[in-house]
Amino acid sequence: MDSGRKSGGAGQAIWAIGLMSGTSCDGVDAALIRTDGVTIAEFGPALTAPYDSAFRTQLKSCLGMTTRNAGGLVAEAERELTERHAAAVRHLLERAGRAAGEIAVAGFHGQTLHHAPERRETWQIGDGALLARLTGIAVVNDFRSADVAAGGQGAPLVPVYHAALAAAMPRPLAVLNIGGVANVTWIGVDTGGAGLGETGANLLAFDTGPGNALIDDWALRHTGSHADLDGALARQGRVDEAALARLQAEPFFAAKPPKSLDRQHFKNAAAAALDGLSPADGAATLVAFTAWSVARARAHFPAPAGEWLVCGGGRHNPVLMQALRAALQCPVRSANEAGWDGDALEAQAFGFLAVRALRGLPLSFPTTTGVPRPMPGGRRHAATPV
Repeated sequence: MDSGRKSGGAGQAIWAIGLMSGTSCDGVDAALIRTDGVTIAEFGPALTAPYDSAFRTQLKSCLGMTTRNAGGLVAEAERELTERHAAAVRHLLERAGRAAGEIAVAGFHGQTLHHAPERRETWQIGDGALLARLTGIAVVNDFRSADVAAGGQGAPLVPVYHAALAAAMPRPLAVLNIGGVANVTWIGVDTGGAGLGETGANLLAFDTGPGNALIDDWALRHTGSHADLDGALARQGRVDEAALARLQAEPFFAAKPPKSLDRQHFKNAAAAALDGLSPADGAATLVAFTAWSVARARAHFPAPAGEWLVCGGGRHNPVLMQALRAALQCPVRSANEAGWDGDALEAQAFGFLAVRALRGLPLSFPTTTGVPRPMPGGRRHAATPV
């Protein structure tokens, strides 16, 4: 698909692969995109390579570990994670009918194990040098560390890509990504000459609260399924208002952005609040909690969003989407309805960010992560012929 917009600003558009393994630990998303790091020239194919149950469990057992307490389990998981990403790259190239030599760079997000920006700590495992050797493609990884080291939250990083996607759309607009954690990008009217995405003007972004992680973990515990598919469990339940009120009292929601979350942030609070609830009532309460936290985020917007576009895995849960529409009381639709690929969007974003990293363009801004100034980032690994 061609966006109809010519490349400009940073240089000639080049092909990149973006790779994303999100906080839900459900698989690798891989996508091809041709971009100059400012505008989008063309989209290529995308795919998802799901993790099997054993590897998903292995990854989740590493969550919360830090560079100080990691051991052989993390090293083993990192190598397998990298090899699975390399396999996804090979399959994507086959699907696209392209050779590795045609791809300028791969943006490799890796798997977040630990995120504590208040202590200037963030850790995404994934061996960029190994991925470059296995694929024969230059790799950019470690997208968050420079931002966190400079005092930023290190997340979210996708807003600059949201701004590029929404360049011709009516604004103000809110783009909500519901992965394990939910985050929002508010995109305002572009009144400056530099354009959205180059100065961060008219962009505001932050984590809103839980996304799918609490619901997924609850479903796994009570049904053995890794997600509440189609919201079937929550649909049978009723919201426990007392439990919901306990969750709403979490201090995170009173904090002003910029702010970001670790996947495990609400784990203990949710366990205490939901203790004794039936599986269905617990699921319904967690859906209500996610929807409430998204609606709570509106208090931080400079102006109301005329529409919300939802991407990430959460948009596949009809009960959650219904709860969002009730909570937000304005148009809410899947990003796919706007012509975006909601499943591939984050992977596309890291291809886009990798090109920006190659060209020294900022990945984050004071209004998206709280970093003191527009901040470039990423660690580069040269291609090694395979």
